[in-house]
Amino acid sequence: MLGRVRKVSGRGEPVAANYAFGPSEDDVIIKHRLLTRTTTTRGEPPLKKLQKKFTSFVSEVDKDEDNYNDCEKLARAFLQELTTFEIPLLKSKAIVEANVREKDNFNELKDEMNRQILQAQVDIEDHKKKLEESKVERRHKEECEAIRKLIALQPPRCETQKVITELEKEIAALDAENTAGSRLLELRKKQFSLLLHVVDELQNTIEEDQKSLMEEMRIATEELKNGIEDTSGGSEAMAVDH
Repeated sequence: MLGRVRKVSGRGEPVAANYAFGPSEDDVIIKHRLLTRTTTTRGEPPLKKLQKKFTSFVSEVDKDEDNYNDCEKLARAFLQELTTFEIPLLKSKAIVEANVREKDNFNELKDEMNRQILQAQVDIEDHKKKLEESKVERRHKEECEAIRKLIALQPPRCETQKVITELEKEIAALDAENTAGSRLLELRKKQFSLLLHVVDELQNTIEEDQKSLMEEMRIATEELKNGIEDTSGGSEAMAVDH
């Protein structure tokens, strides 16, 4: 079986492991090695050696000969080989139990790490919210500080109130002046209208007077003309009489 190849990364990075066999195949190979106690292809497997010792002992026992010493010798050899085979098994059992305990500890450590990771994620979210709240609070403080500086640049309230009072007085005076101006303007409008009416009447009167004067002048001219004619006629009559 090919060995496991493990890639070691830098600090803080996960460690990736590549296997030549799948988990199921790896378990079968490990089980076969534990049963046969073989780790390499060299030498005779311990289980096979134990089988040969047992077969030799059984074959010697099945003989009808007086071979008690040989059977005892083969039995001691078999028991010795069995003890030799049992010791690695006990060692393997202890290793398996240690591995099981280590696995349980690893699982507990893994669960604890997962719990800590989840708690860290929750803490990170809480810190994010607190950070956002802190940013908002800081922005509000900065805005308040800017407003405070603007307020500090303004004059005191008493002076502002005094200015407002003076402005209100000026506004009231301007309103009164505006009202007076409006009334004066209305009066001037009425006076101008009356003046226009008077001018119109005066113009009509002048026109009537001019007409009357023209009529009188015409009458006077006619009378003068008639008088001159009368005078001329009288002179001619007198001349004739003479």
